[in-house]
Amino acid sequence: MRGTLMLSWVLVICLSLVAVQSQYYSETLPYRPRPVKVTNLHFFMHEFTGITAVQVAQVNITSSDNNSSVPFASLVAVNDPLRTGPEPDSELIGNVQGIALLAGTNASSTQYIDFGFNTGKFNGSSLSVFSRGEPGLAVVGGRGRFMMATGVAQFNPILINATNVIIEFNVTVIHY
Repeated sequence: MRGTLMLSWVLVICLSLVAVQSQYYSETLPYRPRPVKVTNLHFFMHEFTGITAVQVAQVNITSSDNNSSVPFASLVAVNDPLRTGPEPDSELIGNVQGIALLAGTNASSTQYIDFGFNTGKFNGSSLSVFSRGEPGLAVVGGRGRFMMATGVAQFNPILINATNVIIEFNVTVIHY
């Protein structure tokens, strides 16, 4: 009996030491901010309707008020190439993937897209954009060289027809 009581006390003491020494956080380290970088990017998105941009959902509206070329409440998935110029044979530098929700009566959209770069200085890096379409898109994050990015992506449609869309982007990114 005495041995069992002694063993019980040893276990209670050991368990209390473990509970005191194990914490859910680590020791606080001093904050050493990295220098802020500002990068200006210029590229072109080439979209081919039905190939790199596909409508994946649309609301079922029976009224005659929905007669625009881009119906209200359409969801479009995109996987478009990013190039250095507006020409179809210009250098490929990455791609843009995401979705666009067309929710306005004037074909305005909300964009949830990611500009991924796979060549050059920014190979393996990407910029995340989440914004309404006018007048520019808000850069809300990134990865790789664009870690913790913020900024704005100004765009200018160069060509819009039934099968192709070419959009010029001037992006200012603040990152670390």
